[in-house]
Amino acid sequence: MVVTMLLIFAAGLPGLSQTPKPRREFQLEAISPEFWRLIGRDAKLTTVGSGFGFTEGPMWDAAGFLYVSDETINKIYRLYPDGKKEEVLSLGDPDGNTFDRRHRLIDCASILRAVIEVTPEGKYKILADHYQGKKLNTPNDVVVGPDGALYFTDPTLDFVSDMKQELPFQGVYRLDEQGNLRLLIKDLSQPNGLAFSPDGKRLYVDDDEAKNIRVYDVAADGSPANGRVFGEEKGGKDEGVPDGMKLDKKGNLFVVGPKGIWVWDQAGNHLGTVVTPEQPANLTWGDKDYRTLYITATTSVYRLRTSTAGFVPYLADPGSSSRKRTPPRPGRAPLMPTSTGR
Repeated sequence: MVVTMLLIFAAGLPGLSQTPKPRREFQLEAISPEFWRLIGRDAKLTTVGSGFGFTEGPMWDAAGFLYVSDETINKIYRLYPDGKKEEVLSLGDPDGNTFDRRHRLIDCASILRAVIEVTPEGKYKILADHYQGKKLNTPNDVVVGPDGALYFTDPTLDFVSDMKQELPFQGVYRLDEQGNLRLLIKDLSQPNGLAFSPDGKRLYVDDDEAKNIRVYDVAADGSPANGRVFGEEKGGKDEGVPDGMKLDKKGNLFVVGPKGIWVWDQAGNHLGTVVTPEQPANLTWGDKDYRTLYITATTSVYRLRTSTAGFVPYLADPGSSSRKRTPPRPGRAPLMPTSTGR
């Protein structure tokens, strides 16, 4: 999702001869002792899969695999713990994913300019692609809210040369089961990752361009209010920007930022950073107890065991494995114009 990283990621694309950026060394950089309550000092980062173009939208399925979007190869995959990957769908620039309360796989399809459902047959169905008669920008990330509705960000980060912006803003929206689309926020520069607190009273949205995280109080109807800056994620040139985010059950935030995953407590204190070899774009909780972070980072997917329980909003009981989804059979959707990963 990071515009400033285009040149780095493009180095791995066919026909381009730029030298790939050297990988960083994995490190756990604690700012506060509280960091070690969430991630053990001996925690190891392992590689689940590699050889991708640009990974995004990881989602753990209780059947024992991940769904992973590849924005430059234009596919959604199933990725297994042994590194085996299977194509689910060919689709132009798939981005962030979630499961809804019915355990349907929901994807932000940037080139379609739509939020879609990926069906068990490996096809797709458009859930929303217009607001007030105008095309959405490029939906980027999506979560399930405390009310069961879908909430998603719609920046212009994935526009390709032939796209024209029809809406005069980059918004955050609520999409209900009946297909009603409501604009919630329109004053952010480039809204990117988003997540709700476990009690449903707070909505966090980070801004790719402003390089900060904002927090909103959430009303009973899902409306956000009292928006304010929660934290800043500034970094050096090409070190990355705020992107995907997840929370644990205690309300701590794990947010993509410069050099890796920034860990915040719910009071807005930066506790420390998980420095990753490649710049990440998104993350998800996984394994049977949802205490493992799976991190999509440029050409790879990494795994990091933590000491905290992840908050998984689409599960009534995050520790339950009973709500397994029938894996989609490989299928193809119309391949749209290629967009490079951000």
